[in-house]
Amino acid sequence: MSVVNERSVGHRLHATVAQVGGLDAAASEAAQRRQQILTKPAGALGRLEELSIQLAGITGQMRPILHPRRVIVCASDHGVTAESVSAYPSEVTAQMVLNFLAGGAAVNVLARLFGAEVTVVDVGVKSDLPDHPNLIKAKIRPGTYNFAQEPAMSRTEAVTAMEVGIAAAEEAIAQGARVLLTGEMGIGNTTASAAIVAALTRRPVIEVTGLGAGIGRSGWQKKVEVIERALTLHRPDPDDPIDVLSKVGGFEIGAIAGVVLAAAAARIPVIIDGLISTAGAALAAKLCPAAKAFMIPGHQSQEPGHRALLEFLDMRPLVNLDMRLGEGTGALMALPLLDAAVATLNEMATFADAGVSGPVEGEG
Repeated sequence: MSVVNERSVGHRLHATVAQVGGLDAAASEAAQRRQQILTKPAGALGRLEELSIQLAGITGQMRPILHPRRVIVCASDHGVTAESVSAYPSEVTAQMVLNFLAGGAAVNVLARLFGAEVTVVDVGVKSDLPDHPNLIKAKIRPGTYNFAQEPAMSRTEAVTAMEVGIAAAEEAIAQGARVLLTGEMGIGNTTASAAIVAALTRRPVIEVTGLGAGIGRSGWQKKVEVIERALTLHRPDPDDPIDVLSKVGGFEIGAIAGVVLAAAAARIPVIIDGLISTAGAALAAKLCPAAKAFMIPGHQSQEPGHRALLEFLDMRPLVNLDMRLGEGTGALMALPLLDAAVATLNEMATFADAGVSGPVEGEG
């Protein structure tokens, strides 16, 4: 897949946003009614009931097909690593992409376990990567600029990053994917994500910045200082997600936003991973508020910025396992819950079917 032509930048993004509609009200209501007559007290299956109703609304089906499922791992390097904000060198981005393609990373293990495929999208990895059937080469350039000194990317590049994600998601959907999961790889991307969180939520940087891959206390203090300096320098507009992305974001974060928008436009559920993925999802929601209804927050990361973003989006994660790896691993851990939600909605007997007495009207 080639990068979007300069002259056509923006067309695909605008067209995708225009295609995003609301949930299917009739399907949601039908799922809600069925939940009320299944052999259980009302609400006894908790989040599974809510999830089944959301999935019905997303797909317009009471028994949506949830296979094939695809993890789209967006990868890019970050110029801000020059500020010593990460415990790992930027070379690790390309090395981990090769690990993904070889099937040796945690995302690969969990994807095999839960029957998902993994596609990697090179949006801006510094190194040239070999051809591989599971790799989409869509490099905008070899990493962002150091946003401590200048904007991470131009506005045109920010839109292009989103359109790369849209194209990758559309390709996966055209190949049959019926659930998409977001993933990422990029040394330095927790710094970019924390900057996005602070910009969007208007919270103090110190409250939304975590340790990332393990930088220690002094490294954390440096990270906070770099983000604060960048926000003061660039003053990203919290009401303009493309401005935020271009000034303090990452190519892979923009691509994730595009994946989310494309899923919403195609009425495909999209499970959101941790901090970096949710930063991309938050930009997508800011650009197209209707897209939020199609997002399923997979898990809650240990990163404080992730908690802040989930609160900002008013979304509750399905699981909390104290994970902070990224890659799409937390999203994958939520995948069996989608299967459980659909199965219980459709395969449980109703009170009438089972000959079980339902609740007595007027009694609690």
